[in-house]
Amino acid sequence: MASRRKTKKGAVTKTEEPKNAPLIVQELNIMSADRSQKDIGDFKMALQSAESIHYPQRVRLYDLYDDVLIDGHLTGIIEKRADSILNKKLIYKDSGGKKVDLMDKTIKSKVFRAVIKKIMETKAWGLSGLEFIPGPKMKFKELPRKHIKPHKKTISIDQYGEEGTSYDGVSNVWILGDEKDLGYLLKCSFYAIWKRGNMADWAQYIEIFGQPVRIIYYDVYDQKTRTELRKVLDESGSSLTMMIPKQAQFDMKDGKQSNGTGELQEKFYGVCNEEMSIVVLGNTETTKSSSSSGYAQSKEHGKQQVAKTESDMFDVIDDLNSDEFTTILKSYGLPVVDGGYFEYEIETNLEELKTKVEIDIKVSSKVPIADDYWYETYGIPKPDNYDELKAQMEADKAMRNGLDDENTPPKPGKPPIAKKPPVKKPVKNLNALVRLRTLLADFFDPAP
Repeated sequence: MASRRKTKKGAVTKTEEPKNAPLIVQELNIMSADRSQKDIGDFKMALQSAESIHYPQRVRLYDLYDDVLIDGHLTGIIEKRADSILNKKLIYKDSGGKKVDLMDKTIKSKVFRAVIKKIMETKAWGLSGLEFIPGPKMKFKELPRKHIKPHKKTISIDQYGEEGTSYDGVSNVWILGDEKDLGYLLKCSFYAIWKRGNMADWAQYIEIFGQPVRIIYYDVYDQKTRTELRKVLDESGSSLTMMIPKQAQFDMKDGKQSNGTGELQEKFYGVCNEEMSIVVLGNTETTKSSSSSGYAQSKEHGKQQVAKTESDMFDVIDDLNSDEFTTILKSYGLPVVDGGYFEYEIETNLEELKTKVEIDIKVSSKVPIADDYWYETYGIPKPDNYDELKAQMEADKAMRNGLDDENTPPKPGKPPIAKKPPVKKPVKNLNALVRLRTLLADFFDPAP
């Protein structure tokens, strides 16, 4: 890692990178996440701190993110969105569009998948930092997000501090994300906090009203009986009990008339989950079917999921093809070339492909379509001897058309048109297969 020195004004400047320099991540005073109880008030204060114009600080907000990620539903939908990208087949091509097979091993490696995962996490957090370790194999350590100060382009030693190491122009440090982006976890945290409070209230409701209430009435003047009854209640279990004098009027308002089954808490719980699903996945039906859902609704939500995945694929490709990551790959001696690029292979959806083929065939009957369109649209590899094969196809087509014309009877009332015998091409200019076909055709031609 490049060493740094400070000027008289306190600015951080970059000097040359010494050999065997220590990693930045090893020099940081890393603190564990704050796991104290959070509420909406903490959320608003953390957001205000992160959005400060002059002294933006994301520490409290990122501690909040760490805390809400305990939510099982939120974790599940985040992983589902990331898996949709990790399970796509990625390839690397040179500047001429030819696949570089030597990169397949690297692309399928665990560390490369981890890089893609961090790119996807950047969407959730708004920021990620990777410090690649020099050596024969690609390795990296994640830089703690609370120490990354994007407004100053530095990695601070303390999470609340401002002083540290500049990463601007450092080749083995890759900072992902935008300076103003706080990630979609910002919106999810709001609902996750409400959901957690609702779950606590729901648990308390079950604890209080989930068991029968035992009510005993006693004579206010009979203290001996009261003592004996208290002893019986204490020894007969831990259910809710009440001892009320007979002379007192008692009416228990337990909320069972309006919420006898806990339906209120359950609905609120479901709404919070649905809102988080919409934020992360763009829909709800791909994670949980609603009571009113049907095939059409599920299909439409599935299309929304596909659109979200395609958008993520474009963003991942943009990051992988960036100059920063290309420089990192070259530092490990990997076979990346100038003008090379990563791309995802086209996946075949048979239902959609059938419809598209029918449309393309109808369009091609009206207007000419370039051959490259078919190769690019349907992911068919273009052969190296394309021109030779194309010429052969045209010759075969012309031969078939000639035979069809000879077998077509003339229209009534018109004399048949005498046709000139076809001019035979020199056999030496044809390839072996066509030459053999021509010789056989000449041999079996009927005598005049």
